[in-house]
Amino acid sequence: MSINHYNWKDGPAPIQQHSVAKHRILQSYLSAYFQTLVKSPGQDVLRLTLVDGFAGGGIYYHADTNESIKGSPFICLKATREADYLINKDRHKPVQFEVSYFFIEAEHDAYLHLDKVLREDGYGSALGNTIHLRHAKFQEEADGVIQFIKKKSPKNGRSIFILDQYGYKDVPTGIIQKIFSNLPSAEVILTFGVDSFLNFASDKKLTQELLDEVGIPQLWQGRTLEEIKKSERDWRYFIQSTLYKNLVSRCGAEYFTPFFIRNKKGHGDYWLIHMSQHHRARDVMTEVHWDNHNHFIHYGGAGLNMFQMVGYDPNNDNSFRKQFDLGFEFDNVAKDASIATLMEQIPRLIYAHDEGITFGELFAKTCNTSPASAEIYRDAIGKILEEKVIEAISVDGVHRRSGQQIKATDQIMPPRQRGFFFFEE
Repeated sequence: MSINHYNWKDGPAPIQQHSVAKHRILQSYLSAYFQTLVKSPGQDVLRLTLVDGFAGGGIYYHADTNESIKGSPFICLKATREADYLINKDRHKPVQFEVSYFFIEAEHDAYLHLDKVLREDGYGSALGNTIHLRHAKFQEEADGVIQFIKKKSPKNGRSIFILDQYGYKDVPTGIIQKIFSNLPSAEVILTFGVDSFLNFASDKKLTQELLDEVGIPQLWQGRTLEEIKKSERDWRYFIQSTLYKNLVSRCGAEYFTPFFIRNKKGHGDYWLIHMSQHHRARDVMTEVHWDNHNHFIHYGGAGLNMFQMVGYDPNNDNSFRKQFDLGFEFDNVAKDASIATLMEQIPRLIYAHDEGITFGELFAKTCNTSPASAEIYRDAIGKILEEKVIEAISVDGVHRRSGQQIKATDQIMPPRQRGFFFFEE
């Protein structure tokens, strides 16, 4: 966790509820992620590197409850221990976990505090072995970490980079692009302070030098900020949309999902963006959205081809504040809306291809612009099958009767004997 706004000189720093929610998201994702890495009963080794580029001081206290809260380095370590137990408890031949950790922290007091609490928690012997603690800026360490991962996992570079910067300038898009170009199976979880960015744009006339520094030089596409403010009714939302699209494009990620977190004071909003090169990883993060529905908000539509923005507001956290309606939430109502909207939109895509399209291709091509998980896609397709608007056929010619039977290789296609179907414009 970035440390610019924390003071570790006198011990644990205070942490706000929105950051506690961010920790829960990370913990949920790592727990689900480990389960996807062990597919074969014969697999005997799991190699992974977890990189916390803004590690913080390790332990916080809750600003409202004074409860002790462990930070992201401990979340990474705990997730590995739990995965080791869950994966190996029923296996005759245990999977050997070869997990390396890089905990990088630039602020001196935070670095010293993290070193102290790691040793106090029994990790002293791991420091310098599996745990690599660095007192440095992430930008300075990135190339060395990438080379370490390439050497450890030359085939796929399996790794997760947790880049929880404070603000928006400490992780230029070029670094993330370098991660993906060198490590095919890497994933990045990036914090981006969108409110700080917008406030600077509003107050300082966002300079081209800053856009170059962040790595999004063509953000305005030839327009000035003043022109955008005059021509766009909601210029902040317009810039967010443009910024998000440019950001993920410049990072070089094929698949992505944003998570919008709101500070309980109403300012300081930021994105938590998950990026990867495989739609399965994207789907795992989407499932985390749905499993933690009290912490997420979706500001786009329920179906496809929408600018997706999901978020957390501490006032909407059942475990911390009274819940109130903020819009499209990841609950049963949202799920029903997603299924209904996909039922309208998916047939259009299918009927555009006489030969149909595989379920895997359908999901891969559309998932970036939908809040729906693969399971929700299957639920929607199952209902469309019941209406005989489409067919789903396996590679060996079996007609699927329900959405939950559908596999990635199944062909989704118009029925061989078509009726007349009218799609509303």
